[in-house]
Amino acid sequence: MEIKNLKAIIEGLLFASGSEGITIKQLSNVLEVSETTIEQSLEELKKEYEYPHRGIKIMQAHEVFHLTTKPEHSDYYKKLIETPQTTRMSQAALETLAIIAYNQPITRTEIEEIRGVKSDRPVQTLLSRLLIEEVGRKDTVGRPVLFGTTKEFLTYFGLASLDDLPPLPDTDDSNIETEADLFFERFHEHMNEDLS
Repeated sequence: MEIKNLKAIIEGLLFASGSEGITIKQLSNVLEVSETTIEQSLEELKKEYEYPHRGIKIMQAHEVFHLTTKPEHSDYYKKLIETPQTTRMSQAALETLAIIAYNQPITRTEIEEIRGVKSDRPVQTLLSRLLIEEVGRKDTVGRPVLFGTTKEFLTYFGLASLDDLPPLPDTDDSNIETEADLFFERFHEHMNEDLS
């Protein structure tokens, strides 16, 4: 069966599947075409996204495909996060996100011990933006909630997995207020290295 505008439909399905992504088998079932046809269309789309005038690309994590932003544009995404808006991403939220990204799973108390200040509001901001989520409870007194980053976090930064996070230099707790800046700086350097 031949479908008109097959690649356009696949692109739409990739977008609609969001950070969950979609497999070749799922695309094949939905479109009622062979997996080989889907694979060929995905390869063609990938090549089209390689052009510099395109702002997204197809990311594959295991057998799941999803759309993501290009890492070489990460400076602009950082600006967007920092742009004042109704639910502005504060420096505190950025610090908290960096701490969670590199120390997950982590409790709110542990975050506050690293930052040295209360972190209720930054945690709520990150939860509302779907960049972090509750990933369980720590097996200690009170069984506090453990937080970790989400698939949206990976998608937002164009990472296939947490293994792609750039390494941070050793820092002691007294310098932890710079962790958010280090996070973005190292991320940007890492992406530039990958692209060179």
